[in-house]
Amino acid sequence: MINIEEKPKIPKTNYAVTGIYIYDSKVLEIIKTLAPSERGELEITDVNNTYIKNNEMDAKLVEGFWSDAGTFESLIKVNNFIHEKESIPKRIYEN
Repeated sequence: MINIEEKPKIPKTNYAVTGIYIYDSKVLEIIKTLAPSERGELEITDVNNTYIKNNEMDAKLVEGFWSDAGTFESLIKVNNFIHEKESIPKRIYEN
């Protein structure tokens, strides 16, 4: 079975989930079924794995710039990157 692992100590692949999500209205019902993880948090990975289990997940490979945006410094870095790219034609952001 294919699934997503939350912060594995030994990753099975070189791929990462970048956190670009679009959900339908089912996501609210899925969230209600979640239990906190070992970290004491509700994990978006559990939501994604539910969609995978139900054969309702679609994923795209994104190449190029990537950065975590979980700190103030990294959020600024991502914002600056996007701001600088605003003048690039939209076709670059399409599949």
